[in-house]
Amino acid sequence: MGFLESIGDEAEELWGDGKGPLLVTIAGGWGVLLGTRMVYPVLLPYLRESFDLSLTVAGLLVTVLWLGSALGQLPGGVLADRYSERAVMTAGTVVVALALVAVVTAQTPLVLFAATALVGLGQSLYPIARITILSDIYPGRIGSALGVTMATGDLGQTVLPPIAGALAAAVAWQLGLGFIIPLLLAVGAVLWVVLPAQTPTASAVDSLSADSARYVIAELRRSNLLFVAFILFLYILIWQSFTGFYPTYLVEVKGLPSSVAGVLFSVFFAFGVVVKPLAGAAYDRIGMRRALVAVLVGPVVGLASLPFIEGRWPLVAVTALVSTMLGSGAITQSFLSDAIPDEIQGTGLGAVRTASATLGAAGPVLFGSIADRGYFDEGYLLLAAILVVVIVLTLRLPERASKG
Repeated sequence: MGFLESIGDEAEELWGDGKGPLLVTIAGGWGVLLGTRMVYPVLLPYLRESFDLSLTVAGLLVTVLWLGSALGQLPGGVLADRYSERAVMTAGTVVVALALVAVVTAQTPLVLFAATALVGLGQSLYPIARITILSDIYPGRIGSALGVTMATGDLGQTVLPPIAGALAAAVAWQLGLGFIIPLLLAVGAVLWVVLPAQTPTASAVDSLSADSARYVIAELRRSNLLFVAFILFLYILIWQSFTGFYPTYLVEVKGLPSSVAGVLFSVFFAFGVVVKPLAGAAYDRIGMRRALVAVLVGPVVGLASLPFIEGRWPLVAVTALVSTMLGSGAITQSFLSDAIPDEIQGTGLGAVRTASATLGAAGPVLFGSIADRGYFDEGYLLLAAILVVVIVLTLRLPERASKG
């Protein structure tokens, strides 16, 4: 009964006092946006055929998507500090919807790449505003709230990619992305209606000046934030490389039908629906270091064994093992939210995530280049080795964050 009571208390804290609809709205928007982004790996074989892309160039397309998702997070954080988070999040969903219109009507690789970059830029406006508004709504419960939100993101990544794959196989790849456009417009409308209107608040960062940059960097250097940012970069490098090519790997190396590969890819995120709330709650209870190590040990084994596994059910088991790394985001981002001073929280989070994600976005194109040279299996062994480094670095972190 103690465990059930703990779950009930946690649910009451998240839903009570009128906070539940806000959490559902924020999480739902994140789910659709992440589901949209993860449709790309499922459709990559179709895009390669339609636009005659090599594995390296296909990897560059995914890198462009992730790079766009990274670059807008710093300005998104500044806007979240200075203006309405509701406006920033709504604008992000509308921009992604318009960009998808350009993607599905693209006739040349150049247009495809440019529109994909715009998809990433629109998506990048959402994450920091999502964290800062949740930290205001749930002081002391950011781990749990962020874990639920990120789990909803995985729900979107579980549901949308297989639908997209089925539509692409039955009709055309354009429909696999096009069906999401009205969903995004609906999300934008709900965000605007449900989230509270906010008035601009005082920010320690009034402009993107050299003095403001020095102030932010000085604040970030006070604790372990730059060290955490480096760990986050390595994790993003691993995660984007894995997710960017996993469906293609299952089709071209393991010999699975593309529809089965899409379902198995969605299974990866389905486990995240469970893992992320547990990881966020673990951060609130036992701290950063132990929680992060717990979710990263399994993926080392899974990635290292992947080249030697054959058959659908063994691949399901390995996919489940690797999926526990999805919990690391709820842990690291909760730590950052707790550690960064309130007056620069959006800007600080944006700076850390932009730097980490921009560098990490190189993962897919590098991984695609390795695969193009006939070393697809060895690429996963390399990812396992990098993850071991992440675990070793994690052991140097404190359990709790400090704002100064």
